[in-house]
Amino acid sequence: MLSPFRSMALLAALGAAAPALAGNGPAGYPARPVTLVVPFSPGGGSDNIARYVASRLNERIGSSVIVENRPGAGTNIGNEFAARAQADGYTLLFGQVTLSINPHVYPKLRYDVAKDFTPIAQIASSPTVLLVNPASGIKDVKGFVAYAQQHPGQLNYGSGGTGTSVHLAGQLFESIAKVEMTHVPYKGSSPAVVDLIGGQIQAMFDTAPSALPQLAGGKVAALAVTGPQRLEGLPDVPTFSEAGYPAFDAPVWYGLVAPAGTPAPVVSYLNEQVNLILDEPATRQRLAQLGSVPAKGSPQAFGDFMAKESKRWQEVVQSARVSLD
Repeated sequence: MLSPFRSMALLAALGAAAPALAGNGPAGYPARPVTLVVPFSPGGGSDNIARYVASRLNERIGSSVIVENRPGAGTNIGNEFAARAQADGYTLLFGQVTLSINPHVYPKLRYDVAKDFTPIAQIASSPTVLLVNPASGIKDVKGFVAYAQQHPGQLNYGSGGTGTSVHLAGQLFESIAKVEMTHVPYKGSSPAVVDLIGGQIQAMFDTAPSALPQLAGGKVAALAVTGPQRLEGLPDVPTFSEAGYPAFDAPVWYGLVAPAGTPAPVVSYLNEQVNLILDEPATRQRLAQLGSVPAKGSPQAFGDFMAKESKRWQEVVQSARVSLD
């Protein structure tokens, strides 16, 4: 059996050898398969969103969109690969909030988000969920903060790793709620959830796509979600604003970017197609199932949003003194 990477390479080779396609975009774009680089392992929440978008683009643009997973180094492996790709519209990156975080966490980053990428379209946003073990007896955010205040430094919260958005969400909440917690980093969210269920840690900040399957099993409990409104998949869980902390917000966003210098007509065309996909009821339903909400807009609006997010997370990173080699 071929490995996933060799399978992707074979598909790409077959696509390149096929006769030129009649694309629906400017000047017949795309005339061959498009590669969508996903800097995550297959099967996770981000990968599921990326693959859905790729499948819809398949049908809209008149050419295959091949998902190529390049996980590792906090998404830096996939991000750098895409940044170095030819700027012709045939290599795209499924970008995530890490594009706004990593430049401030990794001092030796080998790509420049502002200079090496062209924003195409924001796709979706997923709230961050505060999880606890039901056996902890903590029923709401007020009780969570009270426990943390009564036990400074003794409340352990897990995350998928140092410098991740959910780790920094915990750091941000500490500063807003004026509490002192202890961060326990794991190599991914799954082992953190295992220890949360087992009682080795008391809490966890997690993304909604990752948290929803665990919540369905009843082994963990959600106290609140970030964002302006309650999540469709968790209608009984209040927002942090409703819980008394309106200043706390740590969404995980997803969007499509391309190597800098990608032709403007191609960027405009892809932006239009993504926005049309996000208008589809089936897309909204699928994103809701994945704990996300659609986010439309122009390339300029997405670029402005990324810059704003970068400044916001820079302040959190500097305050928490997080730095990785």
